[in-house]
Amino acid sequence: MKRTLSAFVAGAIFGTGLIISEMVNPKRVKGFLDVSGNWDPTLVFVMAGAFLVTGIGYKLVFFRSKPLFESSFSVPTKRVIDARLVIGAILFGMGWGLGGLCPGPAIVSAATLNPNVVIFVVAMIVGMKLFEKLDKKI
Repeated sequence: MKRTLSAFVAGAIFGTGLIISEMVNPKRVKGFLDVSGNWDPTLVFVMAGAFLVTGIGYKLVFFRSKPLFESSFSVPTKRVIDARLVIGAILFGMGWGLGGLCPGPAIVSAATLNPNVVIFVVAMIVGMKLFEKLDKKI
């Protein structure tokens, strides 16, 4: 129960931050990505804040021997930049640039039932399921 509650609280804080920063607004995101046109630099502050909080958080959390509600930390160990990572990053960037949303903000925005956002989330889920099937065959 504690684990589920802590995940809910963390998700609610994250979603609230996405709403306040307007990362759920595709026009704001597309304006940020349009560096050669009418560039909107406001999301730089969102990213800077995220880097700051993450940097401090990583330093503080590893003073503990284990997380509060898990038996060990789950930290990525892979440090190789391979074709799979590069292709995934390109596809992620294309989806973000074309749709103006990435997965976290899209899921938060889906609560508005905006048809464009719902279609984006459904397409995202289909893409993830398709990847799972293809990945097992490779």
